Amino acid sequence: MKPPGFHLAMYNFGLHVAGYDAPEVQGFLRREPLNFAAAERAEGYIGRSGYAEGPGPESWGIQVFPRFIEGSGRDSGPSSLSLWQDIESLMAFSYAGVHAEALKNARAWNTRNPWPPLVLWWVEAGRRPDWDQGAKKLEWLTDHGPAPAAFTFKQPFGADGEPLEIDRARVKALTEANLAGQRDLLEQLEHMPV
Repeated sequence: MKPPGFHLAMYNFGLHVAGYDAPEVQGFLRREPLNFAAAERAEGYIGRSGYAEGPGPESWGIQVFPRFIEGSGRDSGPSSLSLWQDIESLMAFSYAGVHAEALKNARAWNTRNPWPPLVLWWVEAGRRPDWDQGAKKLEWLTDHGPAPAAFTFKQPFGADGEPLEIDRARVKALTEANLAGQRDLLEQLEHMPV
């Protein structure tokens, strides 16, 4: 019997410098639909969880947050949960184009935090992670460091549990393909205030 394939799950969590209605984070909120659109067009994108109180895809379970939210004065924080074919696909999306522009400006909207901004892990193809799993994986990564169960781009592991070497040439090729499909989104960003 052939072993099942795997997909890469990604969860991220942070805290904004002010509440969602504050002028300080409006640049983030204006870019959010463009980032979702860029992800949906990206090579290797499988899907993402939506949010219970909003338009878009269904939520993958009840949205919960890691323990880092405690004492922050917030009841939610910017977070996302998505599935990708592999680490190269996610990296090509994350560090180029629309999403890279958001990362460049993230310090204007988000606090600096002692925990990693994201966690990666493998799930069997056909299954999807839920919010609780993502929050727990981020906590585990913070407490124990990268390992096959929870890791980062800097120290990745394959679905087989072995350290993974990222195929940089493939990331570059995927980045170029993604950028071609984001031209209209990038044009919208040119006049969008931070």
